Order: sequence, then C-alpha cells, then structure tokens
Amino acid sequence: MKLLYACTELAPLLKTGGLADVGAALPLALTAAGCDTRMLLPGFAALFNGVQLDDAPPLMPAGPFAPAVLQQLAQPALIRRGRVAATGQPVYLLDAPALYQRGGGPYQSAAGEDWPDNADRFALLGWAAAWLGLGGDTDWRPDVVQLHDWHAALAPLYLRLMAGDKPRPVSVFTVHNLAYQGLFPADQLPGLGLPWSVFGIDGLEFYGQLSFMKAGLQFADAITTVSPRYAQEILTPEQGCRLDGVLRERASRVSGILNGVDYAVWNPATDPLIGARFEHDRLAGKALARSALQRELGLQERPDALVFGVVSRLSEQKGLHLLPPVLDELVARGGQLVVLGSGDAGIEAALREALAAHGAQGALRTGYDEALAHRIIAGADVLLVPSRFEPCGLTQLYAMRYGTLPLVHGVGGLADTVTDATPDALAAGRATGFVFCDFSADALRGALHRAFALAERPREWDAVRRHAMQQRFDWREAARAYCALFQRLLTAHPES
Repeated sequence: MKLLYACTELAPLLKTGGLADVGAALPLALTAAGCDTRMLLPGFAALFNGVQLDDAPPLMPAGPFAPAVLQQLAQPALIRRGRVAATGQPVYLLDAPALYQRGGGPYQSAAGEDWPDNADRFALLGWAAAWLGLGGDTDWRPDVVQLHDWHAALAPLYLRLMAGDKPRPVSVFTVHNLAYQGLFPADQLPGLGLPWSVFGIDGLEFYGQLSFMKAGLQFADAITTVSPRYAQEILTPEQGCRLDGVLRERASRVSGILNGVDYAVWNPATDPLIGARFEHDRLAGKALARSALQRELGLQERPDALVFGVVSRLSEQKGLHLLPPVLDELVARGGQLVVLGSGDAGIEAALREALAAHGAQGALRTGYDEALAHRIIAGADVLLVPSRFEPCGLTQLYAMRYGTLPLVHGVGGLADTVTDATPDALAAGRATGFVFCDFSADALRGALHRAFALAERPREWDAVRRHAMQQRFDWREAARAYCALFQRLLTAHPES
C-alpha cells in the first residue's frame, strides 16, 4: 500500500507543537507496518536543512484548479525528492521560497501575526498533495493520501475536482485540533483555483468565511482524530467548534486513533538531555533529576517539596489561567511550580506575577526549549495538564514514562490515557495520575489536594509511579490501526 502523508511540521527540524512529534514518528511506524510511506512538506528552511535531496530532477507541478499563486511566483514552484537525513524517511519538499522561506515561524511572523498570504501558502500545499495523489510523480502514485490538520485540508476537494470521473486515491483527513480551522475571507476563493460552486453550506462556507478545515471534513473519504474520546467529543456543540453539525452528518466516517510515543526519544533510561538516568526499577536518578531541576531554575532545593511542572502553550485552551488562583495554596502545602511555555500575553503576565510572589518556590521560562522540556518532565513529581479540551495530548504520556504523575482535566486523550488515583484504582494497582472533571479552579484545587495526600503515603506514591512508568503507548499500535482503516477504505472503494 502506497501512502502520501502531508503535514507541515517534523520534529526536531521544525516544531511548534505535537503535530511535529507525530510527523517524526507516525510515518516511520506506518512504514514498519508495511506501508510505502512518503511525506509531503512545505519547503521551510528548517526542513531543507534536515533533508538529503536526491539527484533526480525536481518535479514541476502544473495542472487544473491550481492556486493562482503557482503562476505568480517569480521562481517556479518545484517538488524536490529526498530523505530525512536522521531517519531515511522519504519526503517530497514543496520548494517555493517566496512562500515558505522567510523570518518568523511557519504560520506567523516574528511579531506573532498570521502571515497575510496563509491561504495561498497552504492551498498550494493541499493542491500539491492532490497533484501527487493523481500521479504527478510518474514513478510513484499513492493509494491513500493522509492530510493533517487545516494546512493540508483542501487536498480532498482538489482531488475530487482534479480527478473528475477518473480513479483517485482514498483521502483520510486527520484532525489534530479542531479549534484551529484556517479561516479566510470568502473573496479569496477564486484565487485558490476553486469554483464558487464549492462555497455553500455543503462546501467550504463557514459563517460567511472560507474554512479549510471544513473542506477536509466535507470531502475526505474518512476523518480521524488523535484519540477515541476526542472523536466523540467533536460531535457535540460543546467541543465541535461550530462544526459539530457537519461532523454529525458524517459521523459514520469519523474515528479516533490514539497517538503514541517515540520511546527512542522519551526514555529516562537513555535520555541524553537529562542529567541523571533512571528506570521504574532503579529510581535513584529521579531524585537527582529533581534536585538538578531545582538548581537550574533557581528553586529552593528542598527534597520534601512536591514539584509540579507545566510544559505547554500558555493559552486558555490549555487551562493555564486556572493556575494563578491555586498557586498560593500549592506553595502553602509545600509545593513548587515550574512552567515552560509561551503564548497568551495575559496568561503569561498573570503567571509571572503569581510566581514572583513566591520567590524561590516557582519559576517561569518563556519560549520553547526542547532540552528543558525533557528536564522538567524528568525532574518534576507531577505534570499539570488542566486543558479545557485536549484532542490527545502527548506530555502526559511522556510524563508517565518518566515517573511524573499527570494531573489532568478529564477530556479527550487525557481521559483516554490517565487512570485517576481513586481508592478503587489504587487498590487494584491501576492508577497512573489524577483526573478532575469540572473545568474550574476549585476542581483543580481538589485534584491538587489528592496529589498532596498521596505524596504523604510514600509507598502508595511509589507504586503508582512505577505503574505509570510501565505504561506503553506505542506508535506500532497506532500504525496498525491506521493501516487497517486504509485497507477497509480501499476495499470499500476499489475504483479509487
């Protein structure tokens, strides 16, 4: 089975969030499961820096329904073939320097503003995925095209328009976060090579705007999300981001496949980014990692402190506005808090002010630092993930592997992966962390109380920690589930 996997990020070359970790691990797992997998990525400079290009001449995409920007570029857009230098993963890089090689980030300028031509930039990515899907590379034509998040979401529509009555590959649209939808003014539609006939309630129209996300939901042959719980939650008004009606109409095509962890990267026994190594049956290094983290971040080096960590975007979605109201009590009970992240200026300011009031019992580091993220997850006792909603979440999975008990809001993938330390779960040896159900500071406070109470029972705490460390969320399982889905789709649509 030949699979084209289109996304925008690839760890560690380019990462703004979990999408990059998935891009680094899932294609390799799919290949190991028997798929002939090739990635399509925008030609960001950071990605070119990590790809060894083939000697073969580049492909020159051209054809119907192409975005106008394809003809307006001063230099022709090319598709270059190569392999990720570190892993050997085959890739296509969409080489259009005017669109992808610029200062700032992949989606926003250095000032934090969306690039004004994002519709052109990512419509071209979706169109290129469709072009390759229909045989643009005469040496390799995919059976399945998997599109990740709104950036590649126009591809299923382009596939249908470009193929017409001819066979086309099966399209699978994977939603990593429904809240980020790729919304643009409706008058940009003709410039994307799309006819006005696709702009309507059964097409791309979303409250008067053009929605890339809705295109993927409407026109893909199947829709997946990154956890089973999230696949159900997005069918509801509470978490459907005003697309729940569209999703309910296509509910039979929606499924959830839980993300995995790359344990070659996230393994406390071998991690080169932490100062002390450890494992579930030799935990002395965990205490050393904790002390090292306290020293690095200027915390009071107290072996009796319960260290809470956060590695996250600073946003309302991530629930981090709930932390300042509970911080006084967290510190009063003997806790410390370390936060790594960036995002909402108001949340950042509130956290900074709250932490400053507690001196050496808290620390905030802004931006993203992969090495420090590893050290926080290794050195903390508890990882806080109080998200309002969470499609899957990866940090709670990393935390369990490092014996850092996740404390989470019971939604999405957090609910799918963390077993609350209730009396029954503790007695049965199944607990792996702490779960609160109401999205409020009071509910978070209650979960913190339970964490402190369990920490006062060292033998039980140690048992939960060891059990958490032995959990495995392997990409091999996710890859097998994806391959089974692809095969079912191909069997149901043999003419695709």
